[in-house]
Amino acid sequence: MTDDAVIKKFTRRVPHWRPRVTPVDLGEATEAQRDAMKVTPSNRKVSDYILTLAHDPESLAVRSPLFNAIMYHDGGLDRAGRELGAVAASIVNRCVYCAAVHAGRMPDDDASRAAIDEIFGKGEAAVLEGRAAAIFAAGLALSRAPSAFGPEHVEALTEAGVSQDEILDLVLSVALFGWANRLMHVLGDPVRKDTP
Repeated sequence: MTDDAVIKKFTRRVPHWRPRVTPVDLGEATEAQRDAMKVTPSNRKVSDYILTLAHDPESLAVRSPLFNAIMYHDGGLDRAGRELGAVAASIVNRCVYCAAVHAGRMPDDDASRAAIDEIFGKGEAAVLEGRAAAIFAAGLALSRAPSAFGPEHVEALTEAGVSQDEILDLVLSVALFGWANRLMHVLGDPVRKDTP
């Protein structure tokens, strides 16, 4: 693989994720692998990423329901807040693929588009407003080092109208992406869609 094929710049356009480990062939998957793949993280198609994780069906069978419970459950922090937390973690961890995917799952409104444009343009130095600013700052701090997240972040979130239960949802989504980003990095690369 040539280094110029790997995408290193944040973009709204979701790149292709090219695994370094050969994914499980869906047609040849064991019963345990097929069972583990029944609940994909977003209840969408079985991606190369999930097919790669299916090499360890026991872990995948636990991972996907956990992912769904944190990112897609009803109540608590709204979808925009969870996705913004995922984007913040992905910015710190330089996970171009996850940042693009989760930016695309933000609400399709002017405020969300403006926030993502600012984040993708300035990275960790992005300046957001109100609730989004508090969520993004907390996500950055948690991703840099858990000890960097302190009472000042909780206070800013509370002042922005984020409840204690919503703060927990944010912490869970950011922590989940600290892990997910690292899996993505070591198992494959984000590449231009025209790259074999």
